[in-house]
Amino acid sequence: MKFQFLFFVFLACIMSSCAKAQFGYSTKSKKAIKLFEKAKKIPRESYDEKTFQPNYKDAIIVLKQALEKDSEFWEAQLLIGEFYEYINDYTQAIKHYERAVEINPLHSKSGSTYCYLANLHLALGNYDESIKYANIFLKNPNASSVLSKEAYKIKRSAEFARHAIQNPKPFNPINLGPGVNTKFPEYYPALTVDGSTLLFTRLIPLKMRDYYEQEDFFISYLGENGNWGKSIPMPKNINTINNEGAPTLSADGRNLVFVACADQSGTYYGENRSGKGSCDLFYAKKVGNTWYGPVNLPGYVNSGNWESQPSLSADGKTLYFIRGIKGSKNNNSDIYVSYLQKDGIWGPPQRLPDHINTPNTEESVHIHPDGRTLYFASKGHPGMGGSDLYVTRLQANGQWSTPENLGYPINTKFDENSLMVSAEGEIAYFASNRSGGYGGLDIYSFKLPKEAQATKTLYFDGFVYDKVTKVPLQGQFELFDLSTGERIIVSEADKVSGTFMVPLPVNRNYAISVTYKDYHPYSLHFDLSEENNSDSYHLDIPMNKPIQANNTEIDSSFSAENIFENVFFDLNKSTLRIESRIELDLFARYLAENPNMNIELGGHTDSRGDSEKNLTLSEKRAESVYKYLIEKGISASRMTFKGYGSLYPIFSDESINKMDKNSEKEAAHQQNRRTVWRETF
Repeated sequence: MKFQFLFFVFLACIMSSCAKAQFGYSTKSKKAIKLFEKAKKIPRESYDEKTFQPNYKDAIIVLKQALEKDSEFWEAQLLIGEFYEYINDYTQAIKHYERAVEINPLHSKSGSTYCYLANLHLALGNYDESIKYANIFLKNPNASSVLSKEAYKIKRSAEFARHAIQNPKPFNPINLGPGVNTKFPEYYPALTVDGSTLLFTRLIPLKMRDYYEQEDFFISYLGENGNWGKSIPMPKNINTINNEGAPTLSADGRNLVFVACADQSGTYYGENRSGKGSCDLFYAKKVGNTWYGPVNLPGYVNSGNWESQPSLSADGKTLYFIRGIKGSKNNNSDIYVSYLQKDGIWGPPQRLPDHINTPNTEESVHIHPDGRTLYFASKGHPGMGGSDLYVTRLQANGQWSTPENLGYPINTKFDENSLMVSAEGEIAYFASNRSGGYGGLDIYSFKLPKEAQATKTLYFDGFVYDKVTKVPLQGQFELFDLSTGERIIVSEADKVSGTFMVPLPVNRNYAISVTYKDYHPYSLHFDLSEENNSDSYHLDIPMNKPIQANNTEIDSSFSAENIFENVFFDLNKSTLRIESRIELDLFARYLAENPNMNIELGGHTDSRGDSEKNLTLSEKRAESVYKYLIEKGISASRMTFKGYGSLYPIFSDESINKMDKNSEKEAAHQQNRRTVWRETF
């Protein structure tokens, strides 16, 4: 808990005083001094066989003997406090520190022990005591500038924690049950955007080496009864006899990034696995029902440092991860982001700004499927003590907001991390070893406070196929925000099955383009700018091939028309609205890629209003599209345009009149009002 490098400074000072004559100590007991000097040497000369850490426990035994000779020996009180701290016995550490300052309040010119006491009381949740000792230290005119910064942070954290406990958040964690949780620790959950597939890490003993443990991945599927099914291990090309951990999935569950580490000899286990550092990120892809890979993540993410705890954006194009700084005094780790380049490799990582990354540890980063809400754990921001959970949001100007603590009792005096939030933005998942579980760490879910929730994200799934042969196609998806023109997501259907799953954050109006080589483009429109009660949309995508000029079975009917789903006009006007440019720009690109294709542009209206005016309006609208495409470089000789008014409706007036709801009738009229294109020869 305390800043470990300061201990070595402290120990060096004690050791230098030991080199002086014995009268430099506060005790006159030669036996106490001899035991004290013996205790100092033990951590430097021996190690604990289980932890491979300096042997503080044996040193504590000797220091107790020294204090039996003279309990007023404040140097021994300080040192035993230090050693108790490093075996994480904070209660005993506080006892001896407080005894030392009681014996000699001025034992240290800088008063550093008061800062250490403030830090330890924070760790134990004694917030009033923490504030008291921080204030004592900060009033010392000789306080070091380095420790003063830490003391201010400790004081802010204690004040925050005291306020948070007085104003708790609603919190009711629910164990995911025996399908997921076992007597072994489970942690680092990852979830597909539809909430039906859970991937997580489990720590299990190695059968061949009972005293060793390893991390492997397991998958559980949500049953119709709302319970998680019995988990199954990932295939052997993913799980090895070495550690795999901290997985992250793309929205459709077909792209996996995870961390794998080398053993003590620097060896990575698994076919074709090699690394650049002690722990690297690896990538695997699911095609059909088969996982391929993994391979060392291509590009610039992995380094000679260690990379861990990745979080993949919903479309699989942005990767957040944790990078540890080799040799850092505080075991510092920061959050980085990398973007997938056009050549398929990950670009140079960028460190998130200083108001997110601190000089202390940041870890357990998670980007929500909305692409804008980032959750992470940190020991460097004001909090309850230990590692707390925070949320920051990507704003319209491209800057991240000031991180917000998720509050108490989500955060406690203990370490919290490994948070993951479902697509709807309300339900969070985390690992905890709280009582009542199945053993060790279990995975729980809980409802986030409103202010910590992410933007609700729906999803659009279905099947891309050849309209004639029904063969699955690997259609490519581009998702655009119609109001800004921003391309939000790029994705693709499964190569084998043709199935897809594309996230749709709410509060936006979307244009979606589906393309596949040698097929006509397909467009869709989703208006999620207003409140929406749906969780998902399912729609199969039939793709048409261009008609060959020598085809004697050309379909000249209006069933062969292709609708511009994202071409818009104001009421009774023929001027293209600005939102139309996205689809028409994509269509112009398609025509440029198919220079031998000729088309007719057609306009249709519903049957309401004057038929002659409708005919004129429909032709002017088709002409507007015609002129726009010419401006984009498409030859006028390849295109004609025509208005059909209300002559060829999708829904007849008779069928509309039979509909019960006005909303259904209006939707039918809307479909009759359309702008289309079809091939001509």
